[in-house]
Amino acid sequence: MKIIEFPSKCEWPSLLQRPFPDAGVLSAAVAEIISRVRDHGDLALFEYAKEFDGLEIDDLIVHEDEFASACEEVPEELKRAIKTAKKNIEKFHMLDSADPAPRVETMPGVLCWRRRLPIQRVGLYVPAGSAPLFSTVLMLAIPAKIAGCQEVIMCSPTGPDGRISAAVLYAARFCGVERVFKIGGAQAVAAMAFGTATIPRVDKIFGPGNRYVTEAKLQVMRFGAAIDMPAGPSELAVLADDSSVPAFVAADLLSQAEHGGDSQVILVATSREFVDDVTGQIEGQLEALPRAAICRSALEHSRAIIVGSIDEAISLVNEYAPEHLIVATRNAADDALRVVNAGSVFLGNFSCESAGDYASGTNHTLPTNGSVRGISGVTVESFTKSITYQQLSESGLENLGPTIEVMARAEGLEAHRRAVSIRRDWAKRGRE
Repeated sequence: MKIIEFPSKCEWPSLLQRPFPDAGVLSAAVAEIISRVRDHGDLALFEYAKEFDGLEIDDLIVHEDEFASACEEVPEELKRAIKTAKKNIEKFHMLDSADPAPRVETMPGVLCWRRRLPIQRVGLYVPAGSAPLFSTVLMLAIPAKIAGCQEVIMCSPTGPDGRISAAVLYAARFCGVERVFKIGGAQAVAAMAFGTATIPRVDKIFGPGNRYVTEAKLQVMRFGAAIDMPAGPSELAVLADDSSVPAFVAADLLSQAEHGGDSQVILVATSREFVDDVTGQIEGQLEALPRAAICRSALEHSRAIIVGSIDEAISLVNEYAPEHLIVATRNAADDALRVVNAGSVFLGNFSCESAGDYASGTNHTLPTNGSVRGISGVTVESFTKSITYQQLSESGLENLGPTIEVMARAEGLEAHRRAVSIRRDWAKRGRE
């Protein structure tokens, strides 16, 4: 983990760069996958399963016997943990579900309102790779169900045995996802965007993933598919002062580094001594981690940045705009209120980022790569869409009509103006 002391503000952009592979190569590779899936459907998915995963498969569907087997395999302790997490996530996300939809009379006779509706068909992408993320099932399926989506499907990669993790399938069934398909990567995103003989086309795609998955989500938007956000690879920033606990901070940095070699973690601190203590803790804790090699890969493009004050540290964090942010400072609550660019914030020494990843109640599907500057994480509202309505009475059009006509004339759109004037003339004749 590279240590940088007191960088000038002009150095911040280069210090805070995300680890990018060759963007052109990535984009071209994903475009080829999307094109093949769009043109050849299931056949392309079978070919990619063989090419990428070494699997000879001819069925993408998770059948009922596989769900039953998965439910038997999941230990009772894990079932209880998933139940607790589900309860907390539901409790938090239910706050989003109210929709009072007030009607507003913007001027006499002109009534406007909004109606919020669940998106009809949604597709959930649940990463697996070296770590099947059954927690992501909870984060996506629970708000989808609260929102009232009619059709919720899920795609997830299999292991070498051609099976999806038992915990992933158990969580899917426990959260009410009925249809699950054994496919991952950019090809799964393409399948949900276009539909195949087996996998239905959905209206919106949700879920985190690696760079290929994220790039595929961005590319299918050009074909009319909606997505939740760019989500992945994972990233974490920790804002620390001398009240922070080095062992805690090291553990948090490693918890995100172990997601993948392309993850990034950033420590922003006010003391070189503290940073040295954290890096020492990192080396010691790495020895006990099964995914130490992945962590080390992520740490190669991670940074520990020492600044002169908390004010400067907060400015630096806002510039980075992290997916996850831990504020482990003496005045964490006040300092956190000054953060305007972060996906999810964890306050104080005992608020480990793992809590949000699993079971505190908030959602761990969050924007990455700095996009939190303008995008929020997944909520129940993410699974809904709004339709606006307006109703003008005859008197309402008479009140508003002159305004519309003047504006339409100024824009040179005569047909727009006449749509008003014809009605006003008709109504005037009716009154005579």
